[in-house]
Amino acid sequence: MTYYFTPAPFPMRRWAPVQVSAPEYDFRLAVDVREEEDAYVLSALVPGLKAEDLNIQILEDVVTIEGAYAEDENEYLLAELPHGRFQRSLRLPVQLDANQADAKIKDGLLTLRIAKAESARPKTIKVAVK
Repeated sequence: MTYYFTPAPFPMRRWAPVQVSAPEYDFRLAVDVREEEDAYVLSALVPGLKAEDLNIQILEDVVTIEGAYAEDENEYLLAELPHGRFQRSLRLPVQLDANQADAKIKDGLLTLRIAKAESARPKTIKVAVK
């Protein structure tokens, strides 16, 4: 069996050619967000990056993840792997507690768990019977 590569009719330069709000970034990081009772859990694929390659900031209800992949000077027939800088900011529905945030990278998956602020957590009120 013979495989043929044909050049694309348009240049394929970046992994996810999505225009982000800041033009100095090369692509937009895809993120999954799920809600737990007392926290939010964000997941993102960051293959090949280490903890020191990422900058995560939490301010009130906004989470910002920044990072960069090393630029490669080689020329490729097909370039789909991520290259360059990225930033993703997400506004979550409630205030967050940055002091209770935990980030881990395992097998190229970034998992960020951010606790909701105490004022945003549901309160249980017991009714006194008289």
